[in-house]
Amino acid sequence: MALPTQNWYASWFDTPYYHILYKDRGYDEAQAFMRALMAYLKPKDSAKILDLACGKGRHSVFLNSLGYNVTGVDLSKNSINHAKQYENESLTFKVHDMCKPTKNTYDVVLNLFTSFGYFEDDEDNLRTIKAIKEDLKQDGVAVIDFMNVANVISNLVPTEVKTMKGIDFHIKRYVKNNHIYKDISFKDNDEQFEFTEKVKAITLDDFKTYFKKAGLTLINTFGDYQLNDFNLETSKRLILVFK
Repeated sequence: MALPTQNWYASWFDTPYYHILYKDRGYDEAQAFMRALMAYLKPKDSAKILDLACGKGRHSVFLNSLGYNVTGVDLSKNSINHAKQYENESLTFKVHDMCKPTKNTYDVVLNLFTSFGYFEDDEDNLRTIKAIKEDLKQDGVAVIDFMNVANVISNLVPTEVKTMKGIDFHIKRYVKNNHIYKDISFKDNDEQFEFTEKVKAITLDDFKTYFKKAGLTLINTFGDYQLNDFNLETSKRLILVFK
């Protein structure tokens, strides 16, 4: 039986089951979001973009197809190995811990699809924000696409069973100690697996505190992938633009 480790994301994200469970994430929605975001940010044609916690690279590949020079980084070796098949002269992928600066600078740094707030130590969240600052060019801009905690908690589905590729994923969701948990258990080939996702319930005010400590300025907030205004009660996303 696979048990959660202290850094749950290091083990869970590197399993094939993570990608099986979430394989229905919409590429069309992701691409529409990137188009809307680039139209808003208006980066130059040759802009260098960092996709922080890029997973298998779906956003990176699409942004590169729009003409940008893109670097995708992720902690998961398996995800990066998969993404490397798409590499070209203006698209590269690397294994990297987002708590640390990349030692390069970019016009745009993106952290998408709630790829933040995983750390056991809250100081690591601030370290990541500070690392993003170091990764930005002087006139660069960054975007964090996070969940709207208030909306997620008020609409939390406590239990469900999701069947993907013949595997029944039993999912339990709950809030504990200012974190949103998702317990995932399933059986495959007569072996039982258990993993737990844990994300800090970071609010807009929390992010503002991180930005202030890191010497960054919040420019705008959006509440969905169509870049509508953020509403604390109804918005599903909290998309933060800062520099």
